[in-house]
Amino acid sequence: MSRLLDGKSAIVTGGASGIGRATALAFAREGARVLVQDRAEAGAQETVGLINAAGGQAVSIGGDVTREADVQAMVARAVATFGRLDCAFNNAGIAPAAAGPTMQRTHELSLDSWQKLIDVNLTGVFLCMKHQVPHMMAGGGGAIVNTASIAGLIGLPTAAAYVAGKHGVIGLTKTAAMEYARDGIRVNAVCPGFVLTPMTQDGAARRGEELLNKVPMHRLGKPDEIAEAVVWMSCDRASFVTGSFYTVDGGYVAA
Repeated sequence: MSRLLDGKSAIVTGGASGIGRATALAFAREGARVLVQDRAEAGAQETVGLINAAGGQAVSIGGDVTREADVQAMVARAVATFGRLDCAFNNAGIAPAAAGPTMQRTHELSLDSWQKLIDVNLTGVFLCMKHQVPHMMAGGGGAIVNTASIAGLIGLPTAAAYVAGKHGVIGLTKTAAMEYARDGIRVNAVCPGFVLTPMTQDGAARRGEELLNKVPMHRLGKPDEIAEAVVWMSCDRASFVTGSFYTVDGGYVAA
């Protein structure tokens, strides 16, 4: 029985932990050869170790998605290693707490905090697509999935920069989907809700019951649950799906 991504090669950014690691593992399980990128290169190497130990094929690379030279090097490494690029999961991102003080209203937010969140969460996605698309065009097509968020669909008080960046990811995804549809490149986004990862565990510890009460399923998501949606959007079974954004949120947005 063939696997969903047999014969394909993929890039996963932010693959050292959380949703990125879960997706890299799921890609490999479904037959893809995977380049795992993360600024925390040791964590990316650990992900690669897990893939290779399970019989998959993966390599790692460090770098910062806000630096164009690093993104170029990442894509070039994937193509040089695997011969082509079929799938990309542009997942690298940061939470508001990584950019400065939290729980600030818009007028209280510093320009530095705003810029850091936009640089990583939005500009990083743009740079990845900018350098992935030409290789996919040369190879006859491909599938890109960008990590947005339920914050790309709704407002969240005291998270202005994060919300703006994630709304931007959805707009960028829709536009790229239209631009490259005739080149055989599908571009979609995944919109996780509250998922328990290393990036979110501090907030979940502080606001656990408050968050659960907003989720109809009354639990946090698991990285594996996001990964399954990304795998499906990346495989040929989703051949007529582009310009879409899929919420994986336990019903949060529907409530």
